[in-house]
Amino acid sequence: MPACTIGLDYGTNSVRALIVNTANGKEVASAVWTYAHGTEGVILSDDPNLARQHPADYLKGAETTVKRAIGGAKRSLKSFDAADVVGIGVDTTGSTPLPVDRRGLPLAFKPAFDNHPAAMAWLWKDHTAIDEAEEITDLARKMRPQYLAKCGGVYSSEWFWSKLLHCRRTAPKVFDAAYTWVECADWIPAMLTGTEAPETLAIGVCPAGHKAMYNKAWGGYPDEKFLIRLDAKLGDLRARLVEKAQTIDTPVGQLTDAWAGKLGLQAGIPVATGAFDAHLGAVGSGIRPGTLVKTIGTSTCDMMIVPPNQKLPDIPGLCGIVPGSIVPGFIGLEAGQSAVGDIFNWFVNYIAPGGKTKGSHKSLTAEAEQLRPGASGLLALDWNNGNRTVLVDPRLTGMILGQTLYTTPAEIYRALVEATAFGALTIVNRLEQYHVEVKDVINCGGIAEKNPMVMQVYADVLNRTMRVSRSSQTCALGAAVAAAVCAGQYQSIPDAQEAMTGLKKRVYEPIPENVAVYKKLYTLYKQLHDAFGTTSWKGNCHNVMKDLLAIRTEARAS
Repeated sequence: MPACTIGLDYGTNSVRALIVNTANGKEVASAVWTYAHGTEGVILSDDPNLARQHPADYLKGAETTVKRAIGGAKRSLKSFDAADVVGIGVDTTGSTPLPVDRRGLPLAFKPAFDNHPAAMAWLWKDHTAIDEAEEITDLARKMRPQYLAKCGGVYSSEWFWSKLLHCRRTAPKVFDAAYTWVECADWIPAMLTGTEAPETLAIGVCPAGHKAMYNKAWGGYPDEKFLIRLDAKLGDLRARLVEKAQTIDTPVGQLTDAWAGKLGLQAGIPVATGAFDAHLGAVGSGIRPGTLVKTIGTSTCDMMIVPPNQKLPDIPGLCGIVPGSIVPGFIGLEAGQSAVGDIFNWFVNYIAPGGKTKGSHKSLTAEAEQLRPGASGLLALDWNNGNRTVLVDPRLTGMILGQTLYTTPAEIYRALVEATAFGALTIVNRLEQYHVEVKDVINCGGIAEKNPMVMQVYADVLNRTMRVSRSSQTCALGAAVAAAVCAGQYQSIPDAQEAMTGLKKRVYEPIPENVAVYKKLYTLYKQLHDAFGTTSWKGNCHNVMKDLLAIRTEARAS
């Protein structure tokens, strides 16, 4: 049996362990475990913006899934032995910071804070810090515009400093009890290697650069003077953060004896520096310059890399321009949409048109697939969870326009799919407006895997060929790729990608007549996008409903 690595993929609702053959990327075995705390792993409250996780689930998840995956590998391959595993990689959601004590242990492990939501991990989609994000943005525009230039011009409520400042103001006892704060992507590798104490902790440039304003150009994290203007105790915290971030091809340490015993692996194998799921999903999809990788799930993250010698302007609306954040040696670009699959789930689960059978994803997709583009007369905005790129505004909401007394559930479902595709095109247009050419698109995630209709709509709207990653677990695969490099199986991430990643045979080509209709619809989408999403737009929307009816008439006549 060739050498194997394990990718640990910590998602919103569950953790997955994937065992991968480093020689060819073949997936040997996997296991999934849903977090025990909260609702489907997420701790909620009567505040719809709150979303937390208990860090105990991260540790239990590693132990449970790795042991199950090893058991599955032994059952399917007689030649497999746990000693064949030579490294571990970790990806997580983010920004998902958690407060820890002087030893690096989460405050949620202490009896005094066991059930306190503020002492838990602040999940990526926690939006309780909207006001703090706006305050940080306003101050940075006045004091440190360079900070905003590298994160799209607006700081987000989903990100590190917003959440810390909100905790300071709403749960000061928790904030004061914390020695420091650590991203989930950094804390899990640290726990596995016994390096969780602040003086031995290693952090990744991916979470620090994309969510916490870290950049070598200004000495790492935002300076103390800037943070003090937000809150004096944020300034104090600055000295307790790790000064230097590292890339995913660098180990944070070796698996401890204790964790080796829990997992059934050999002690001393390297654990790679952690990163966010979508970034390692891009690695697992084989990202290269000119390729846009779309991880399509409950939300969407879009990734690109640019050679360091390419002249790259600051791009408004992006979630970070960070050297080394995806593939070491390249500049990583991140964009995304705050809701995609979540919008489809909202319609099926909350509106429930036709009940469980007729209103299922499968049934609605089958009906929507039969509709011609434009035939519904509908147009939607994909902002049910705010807008991440390019407007970076969590206060925006969704819209469905053009409904009549004869509008069907399938027509609405398709309009929602089309809206997410229009949002995706808006991101592509923003990248190319700033001279980052999107030559091809690779998709990964559950929707890309399971829903050909969505992929065809995306091909038609973006007018580009849609390809799909070979692996159904690209984030975990990307973590395993990083582990393979850390274990010395390959010299670099691109070398490991060449051997371990690939694409499915099926591709989705744009259909010219559909492309033509979607160009007309996108013009109307962009009109609504600018009218409701910006303060600079001037005009009126009197034409939109009439134009939708004209497009509908033409589509139905054909």
